[in-house]
Amino acid sequence: MRTRQPEGRQFSRRVPRAALPFMLACLLAAWIPFALPTPARVEIADFPGWPAQFEGRALRALPLSASEQRFATDFPGRMARFTDGQREIVLRWVSAPTRKLHPAADCFRGSGYSVTALPMELASGGRWSSFEARRGAQRLHVREAIIATDGNRWTDVSSWYWAAVRDRTQRPWWAITVASSATPGDIAAVPLPTTD
Repeated sequence: MRTRQPEGRQFSRRVPRAALPFMLACLLAAWIPFALPTPARVEIADFPGWPAQFEGRALRALPLSASEQRFATDFPGRMARFTDGQREIVLRWVSAPTRKLHPAADCFRGSGYSVTALPMELASGGRWSSFEARRGAQRLHVREAIIATDGNRWTDVSSWYWAAVRDRTQRPWWAITVASSATPGDIAAVPLPTTD
């Protein structure tokens, strides 16, 4: 004897016709990354070396902290810290799109600074994002930009990331963060927070 299922609870082993377009769209979305051409890969061995100066001032290398060294092990590229005697400059040479490149403001907030956005700046041949970082009596002026070898330039990491992922820019890229004291009369080099 066959038992009958209650009204409204009938089950079918067939896929409803309305679900077919959705399933086809999912299959197409899964297939697209494999169908797109793979961008030219830039190897870390292609690293051109660190510049000797920045904005007309000689650079002196600073050691990376232990946490920065750990962070750099999985970073697709290279990173280093420098001072020109008045500012601290963090340079990152990036060979592939990565979520490990994040805004400097995030590092400062994570290190206990309050961050206030400032207007865009024009310096070194292009636009820079900028902000003030404050912790206690210390006030820092920070600016950053990401520059591609093809001349493209970004003032925010998110715009760079999506351009890089969509292969709308030529690799590699330089991510530059410059911090200087915003406290009047204080021209000493300023320590940037670690980037982990």
